[in-house]
Amino acid sequence: MRISTSWMYQQSVDTMLNQQNALDETENEVSTGNAINVASDNPVGAAQIVGLNNILAENTQYTSNITSANTRLSTESSTLSSINNLLSSVNDVALSAMSSTNNSTDLSNMATELEQYRNQLVQLANTTDANGQALFAGTSTTTTPFVANSAGAVTYTGNGQQSYTAIGQGLQVANGDPGDALFMDIPAGNGSFVASAGSSNTGTLVVGANSVTDTSAFDAATAAGPINDTITFGANGTYTVTDAAGNPVMDSSGNPITGTYTDGGSISFDGMSVTMSGTPAAGDTVNIQSDTASNTQDVFTTLNNMISALQSGDNNTQLSNTLNQQLQSLQQAMNGVQSTEVSVGTRIDTLQQQQSDYSNLSVTYQSALSDVQNVDMATAISNLSLQSTALQASQQVFSKIQGTSLFDYLQS
Repeated sequence: MRISTSWMYQQSVDTMLNQQNALDETENEVSTGNAINVASDNPVGAAQIVGLNNILAENTQYTSNITSANTRLSTESSTLSSINNLLSSVNDVALSAMSSTNNSTDLSNMATELEQYRNQLVQLANTTDANGQALFAGTSTTTTPFVANSAGAVTYTGNGQQSYTAIGQGLQVANGDPGDALFMDIPAGNGSFVASAGSSNTGTLVVGANSVTDTSAFDAATAAGPINDTITFGANGTYTVTDAAGNPVMDSSGNPITGTYTDGGSISFDGMSVTMSGTPAAGDTVNIQSDTASNTQDVFTTLNNMISALQSGDNNTQLSNTLNQQLQSLQQAMNGVQSTEVSVGTRIDTLQQQQSDYSNLSVTYQSALSDVQNVDMATAISNLSLQSTALQASQQVFSKIQGTSLFDYLQS
């Protein structure tokens, strides 16, 4: 191998350049705190950093979504609670109105009170979230899904679709509830059938609470189609039951359903029980209909019917029958609100659990990212000192030999 003066110079220069490069890299690590500043520093580690940063970014986005959904659902929960309290107040007013001690002025004042409740209910149904989006409009962007006319009738301008928020890979949570199901499409009566006194009744018969007491018998009675039966009273409380065609309704033994009603008693057949009070006149009727799916009534109409009854001046029997029927519709609305409250509470619990999970995962991923990306500062500073000393030594050696040549070595 041929050794020349230029070769010695080049070897020294290359050594110093390599040391300078290593020193620059270490200085960069110390100044940035990162062990990997470009992908070439550690290709495998750089790929891990990209993956971990993507996961952390997703978690941050999902956490933000959870915060927004939680705020919206918390607002809905508070609103539903207010609605439930309002409907409870309406229920109390209607029950008070059936007292025989009320005069026309009392009933008029109660009607005014119910009008105020109805207007408040419209406002609550139009509640918006922090972004001005209606809570009960479905996926519609309208801010006023419930619009009342001058007569107090309310129409729904939203849609029946439920809006969702993504809170994880393949995981969504409903962030609201459409107002048509909650306020508009409410099954009439007790949710299974409607019992109503005939409009031409002349006795003091008042139809009270009614319910399905035997589900299997009720299902068997409705298997061939909706029930549309009429209880017709004769003298001294006797009664018969006929279907829509006027044919006698038979019991399980094949006998016509008949009996004698006494004040405060109930009439039961086909798994249904209807409680009544008062004395029916001969020819008075009670109609039973089970087609509640198509026979729905919105909660605003329920209040309007109560208001009209209180303003009508009807006698106590007519008023009580009307209010009792509307109270059943009101109870269905309250059941729907309470059921939705439970659903919203469950969704809020899900959001809080998911948010807690993301918080824990973020700590784990941040630790993993730190292990890959962050430099060991003590080691880096130690390396920086060693590399600086080595470079200085190389520079000193070079300064001593740069004025010499091969002949100097041969002479020595």
